[in-house]
Amino acid sequence: MKTIIVGAGVGSLGLSIRLALQGHEVEVYEANDYPGGKLHQFELGRFRFDGGPSLFTMPQYMTELFELAGRHPKDYFEYDNLDEACRYVWEDGTQLKGYSDPKRFTEEASQVLGVPSEVIQEYFDYAENIYQHSGKIFLEKSLHKIDTWLSKETLASMLKIAQFDLFKSMNRANKIRLGEPHLVQLFNRFATYNGSNPYRASGILNVIPWFEHGFGTFAPKGGMIEIPNSLHRLAKDLGVKFHFNAPVDEITYNKRKATGIKSGGNIFQADTVVSNADVFFTYKKLLPNLKAPEKKLNQERSSSAVVFYWGLHKSFDELGLHNILFSDNYKSEFESIFDKKELPEDPTVYINISSKTNSSDAPDGGENWFVMINAPSHTGQDWDSETQKLKARVIKKINRILKCDVSKLIVEERIWTPQGIEEDTRSYQGALYGTSSNDQMAAFLRHPNFSNLLDNLYFCGGSVHPGGGIPLALLSAKITAEMITHGQA
Repeated sequence: MKTIIVGAGVGSLGLSIRLALQGHEVEVYEANDYPGGKLHQFELGRFRFDGGPSLFTMPQYMTELFELAGRHPKDYFEYDNLDEACRYVWEDGTQLKGYSDPKRFTEEASQVLGVPSEVIQEYFDYAENIYQHSGKIFLEKSLHKIDTWLSKETLASMLKIAQFDLFKSMNRANKIRLGEPHLVQLFNRFATYNGSNPYRASGILNVIPWFEHGFGTFAPKGGMIEIPNSLHRLAKDLGVKFHFNAPVDEITYNKRKATGIKSGGNIFQADTVVSNADVFFTYKKLLPNLKAPEKKLNQERSSSAVVFYWGLHKSFDELGLHNILFSDNYKSEFESIFDKKELPEDPTVYINISSKTNSSDAPDGGENWFVMINAPSHTGQDWDSETQKLKARVIKKINRILKCDVSKLIVEERIWTPQGIEEDTRSYQGALYGTSSNDQMAAFLRHPNFSNLLDNLYFCGGSVHPGGGIPLALLSAKITAEMITHGQA
């Protein structure tokens, strides 16, 4: 069977490997000249930057692919297990090292914040419970197949649904379970891992901290770029053919069956077509004459981001690989992003410094800063003007916390706005995760991994089930591969 995949993002790479192992003839068409989609790299002077995702968790979904292929994972991809997941700083001077290990995190947070250790440990037990009894359903199965809902596993999970805080917001659940404001804000921030608002998103998303603290936090050797690069090498070793600088113009179909693609003025036939492109873009650009599922496509977008890539000629021992400088009014920040569609006046600032673990990413004595601020999706804002105002606010905040003038240390700079993200990655409105999870039923409302309109057309990646981010994109690939092999009924 010949399968054509549109786009070479992380989900596409995982899918191509799985299908090749099942005997498919797989070809991938990609508009860029590299694999990885949002996950890319570039250099500014003597500084190297990972352009997209900066956090690596749940490596088992990577290593599984190499093991399925009968290959030793370390022959393709290596990573370090980090003791420290993130460093947190608040405006009132509170600082906390967020250790990856739940026990060490509990000890540190209890000492710094004065919260009884049993309260924090119970919270981790709660997050693990959500994962153990719902994760394999909501993340590893299609929610659009009758088989999923008739399984004993699903029925057993539904009996425990009250424990998952599905009908509470993350913030409400965290205030009840944790109480202490710093700790509530810390765990609320995990809503941003799928571009959502913790004051609206379901409490079931409190499973996300378990991904980071239950499974650990990791750093790929060579940078995040080694995730797509290693998967690309494996896929090629398995016979997958990649066509770069080859944008797809159209998905072709006859009656109710997908038949191939059109690229560069030529038509290429296939038995199965999979779009790893943003699902909105797929319908509007690649299937313009097909009646699109407008209700699904018009759901609220996830947040986007403004990213400042700064090369600094100074290093900071007080900062780690991942750092969060919290805003003083978190609720106001999310109201700005989702309700007002504007950049927050007091933004939470995330700083990733990959040279902390890969010293070659910056010259001696310097650091490469990936400075990200959560932002609304692109709906026509004047990003050039707004970003310069934001930059001044961000630098003022960093200066206040680090007690130095960071602006005088910047020797290289690049800025990525929501509009730029949309243009560079063809993500509708620059939304990093497709649709938001601000609706309690969001998991059920995401587009499925198959088409209800065309046979032999499937969808994979962060804009469809189960969601965005590297682990979920790889799970999307797994779900889609199983559907193609066994049928989606």
